[in-house]
Amino acid sequence: MKLGVNIDHIAGLREARMIADPNPLDALSIVKRAGADQITIHLREDRRHIQDIDALNIIYHSSLPINLECALAPEIINIVCELRPHRVTIVPEKREEVTTEGGLNILMDTTHLKETIERFQNKEIEVSLFIDPTLENIEMAKELNVEWIEFHTGKYANLYAMLYSNLSNTHHNIPELELPRKELAQLIEMELSNLRTLSCDAMEMGLKVAAGHGLNYQNVKEIAEIETIEELNIGQSIVARSIFTGLEQAILDMRSLLIR
Repeated sequence: MKLGVNIDHIAGLREARMIADPNPLDALSIVKRAGADQITIHLREDRRHIQDIDALNIIYHSSLPINLECALAPEIINIVCELRPHRVTIVPEKREEVTTEGGLNILMDTTHLKETIERFQNKEIEVSLFIDPTLENIEMAKELNVEWIEFHTGKYANLYAMLYSNLSNTHHNIPELELPRKELAQLIEMELSNLRTLSCDAMEMGLKVAAGHGLNYQNVKEIAEIETIEELNIGQSIVARSIFTGLEQAILDMRSLLIR
């Protein structure tokens, strides 16, 4: 299982005080030393964490591949084409959201999406689509000729949190909130079964499969056991733990959970 470490939250801490520290660039050598396989960053339209200069410096200086997440915004697309990261993951984006709330609606504007994908690929950038785990989405991703898909695991993570923690309604408003523990456990298994089946379907179609969103030290093991998922992209939980253990140890702790 490959691990991509999302370092957005390092930049988020810096932006909270609008000062120079901490600099996400300082994380590059630590992430590599800890055995991660790539670095993930999200250049949002509102620049709430990663800034243009961050993306430029990280891509230029990193010896690990960079996976740059972005929305279908013309300005951002132009920047990505100029920076040419190893991979771009196209994600949905809303200004009012705290974090990405779901997968990309790839059925909404396939013409624009197809043109953008071709533009990235002409720049020799791998393309991944961040999607909700449905067969229809996978089939459309295949039709769009991308190399990767990344399953949004937010629903699984929310259900897991409700079953095993006291966080109750802090994880978005979803109908399962008031369900008994037995039913929550069944829904979690249904989500895992769906991810197992669909990742196998995607692999058979020739797509590479990643997953991410809401994954942490408590819930990641079950996802890591799905052999047809090649890669996980994890950020917030790693950066949160690093406050107490240091970034290198936090990544090592996560890597130890990904051993199959």
